[in-house]
Amino acid sequence: MSGLAPPPVEGREASGATGARALGALAPRLVAAAAFRYACYAVMTAVALWAEGRPAPTVPDLLVTWVPYLPWVDRVNYWLWLLVWLPLVTAFLLQAPRRWIRYMVTAGLVSLARGASIALTGLGAPDPLHAGPGVGGKDFWTAYGELLSPLGVFGRDAMAAYLTKDLFFSGHVATTLLLWLYLRARPVLGPAALLAHLLVTASVLVSHIHYGIDVVGAWGITFAIFVLREGWPAPRAAVSP
Repeated sequence: MSGLAPPPVEGREASGATGARALGALAPRLVAAAAFRYACYAVMTAVALWAEGRPAPTVPDLLVTWVPYLPWVDRVNYWLWLLVWLPLVTAFLLQAPRRWIRYMVTAGLVSLARGASIALTGLGAPDPLHAGPGVGGKDFWTAYGELLSPLGVFGRDAMAAYLTKDLFFSGHVATTLLLWLYLRARPVLGPAALLAHLLVTASVLVSHIHYGIDVVGAWGITFAIFVLREGWPAPRAAVSP
């Protein structure tokens, strides 16, 4: 089971000796990493919005059949993701900004892989009775602007309204798994990130917004990209991106 053991907490950053000076010195690289992550998200979102315009069937799925639909979880699942992801990623930034840069770049690559996967697959909503209306009469650029805006996504529920076919693989599952993979060596953040991932994965299933294969695909593809970037089980690069 050694392959499942977390790596040793690496580098000077693990000692807590980062501080405002370290963050200030790394500011340009931190901003660049965040900008890269957002740009990859924008590309993936454009592909997902394009995919809304093509016909796609609903296919049988054991988990969608067996797992009960909970409408209240469906209504809050994007907020749940934000509430568990944001504090963890902020704590990660404060504790290990150099490692955080690597994480953001890897997260961008996972986003691009998700966009490519959406383009290659054509799956319809797993539970059409509870799916959003899709793009409907909205033009591409109006919907795209809403999907790129935090206010649109979290304030006006743009994801649920406009995207019904961005299925393989689950972004909720991929983002929280990747965060856990980067935090798993840290005594407090590691278990918290694992719990967050399990909660978000459960919310995806009981909301009926993804097929079971979307969850499994998120695990496999995200883990593969992480290993290519960081090695396994020990990190390939301790602090440098």
